[in-house]
Amino acid sequence: MKPRTGYGKQDQALRHGVDILVATPGRLLDQIQRKMVKLSDIEILVLDEADRMLDMGFMPDVRRIVERCPKTRQTMLFSATVPPEIEQLCKWALRNPQSIEIGQRRMPAETVTHALYPVDVGQKQGLLEELLRRTDYDQVLIFCRTKNGADRVARHLHNQGHSVAVLHSNRTQREREQALNGFRNGRYEVMVATDIAARGIDVQQISHVINFDVPHHPEDYVHRIGRTGRAQSVGDAFTIMFQLRLLPTSRPQS
Repeated sequence: MKPRTGYGKQDQALRHGVDILVATPGRLLDQIQRKMVKLSDIEILVLDEADRMLDMGFMPDVRRIVERCPKTRQTMLFSATVPPEIEQLCKWALRNPQSIEIGQRRMPAETVTHALYPVDVGQKQGLLEELLRRTDYDQVLIFCRTKNGADRVARHLHNQGHSVAVLHSNRTQREREQALNGFRNGRYEVMVATDIAARGIDVQQISHVINFDVPHHPEDYVHRIGRTGRAQSVGDAFTIMFQLRLLPTSRPQS
């Protein structure tokens, strides 16, 4: 069940009875509210791409769905990464879970060049604008740690004359689609996003990724910069970080 699909065929199938139901969180909750679906007899619950659902802001919906399922059930959770929020979900939704990990943890692409820019507090925005002025780029994806931070950075860049799109979980689905489509077709040269875009965007012409905020986890860095240097193309990853300055300690007077 998808949100863009009409209710007609879905309702018909549900009235006929189903053994397996595949749905997005939002549409499933819609059908529950419409009293077309009851989860009281669910035997197996599968949460696929849990990290993507986390990035897209669906985790509250997922929790509401889990709460409607019987406590005695089999639960399977699939996720490419396991950030702290997913670990909390596992502890809450799973009982005595067994972890199965396939493949090695990913490393940064060899086609990406990395650069680190330490700056004093308050100079990050100015450095970002200077990097954009001096860089020959096709399209740039800028990552911020918070939604408010992403909005603030995008607003500053817009005032500097850049065509900017914003992507984070507080944006509506329509706003997200407009931002992504505009970024893909070249309407926007810059996209400012939270980690919602680290795994959820596939735009081939991204030449540069800029970490305005340092990511919390190494895996987040890998996913962020993986948006450039794709399909054997070269890319650049810039990371802006605060440079801590230690004040000199005063010597005791003799």
